[in-house]
Amino acid sequence: MVHPGAARMREPFGRIGLQRRYDSAVRMTDWEQQRLIVFTAAELARRHRAAGLTLNAPEALALICDAMFEAARAGASYAEVEAAGYDAVAPSDVMDGVPALVDEVRLEVLMGDGTRLVLLRNPLGAPDSPPPATDSPPEARPDRPTRTLTVTNTGKHIVRVSSHYPFDQVNSRLEFDRAQAKGYRLDLPAGSTLRFSPGETKEVTLVAFGGSGK
Repeated sequence: MVHPGAARMREPFGRIGLQRRYDSAVRMTDWEQQRLIVFTAAELARRHRAAGLTLNAPEALALICDAMFEAARAGASYAEVEAAGYDAVAPSDVMDGVPALVDEVRLEVLMGDGTRLVLLRNPLGAPDSPPPATDSPPEARPDRPTRTLTVTNTGKHIVRVSSHYPFDQVNSRLEFDRAQAKGYRLDLPAGSTLRFSPGETKEVTLVAFGGSGK
């Protein structure tokens, strides 16, 4: 026998259940999505290495980048982040020819004073052939649109921005017209950084990214 109040009890419960539905989708920034991709690739590389397989170039690169991301996340200094990248993969862990393919790694990491570009040279050991001479003058950058913006550091800490980081995505303590900076980076040589002291206002020159502008 059905209790007379059963139908009345079920109906409100159903309504409550519907009212409690929510959107469980995870919303991440582009940087967070890229970080997740690196972590996933590094996990696969760790599994292959644990199984005794030698690593290919993308796997070695994923492990190196993941190690530097983790070091920066833990509050390591620039030198410690750099060391974590160099220590992540041994030359004996990779296939023949991979050290020559991974002769340079450039990675933007988020540190306590802002984003920094970490540059590793021959992280898997020097290739068999000597590196090319570097005493020739640097190649001039292509002719691309530039623009000048006024930027103020509204925070209480020093902020550094590296040359090729998308300027519209820099530390939120820097106040400027971010819409005008979309698709642009600092007009500085690769690997250079620009320092903003607390409360400092300065004019910066930005240059458009090449290719698709990403």
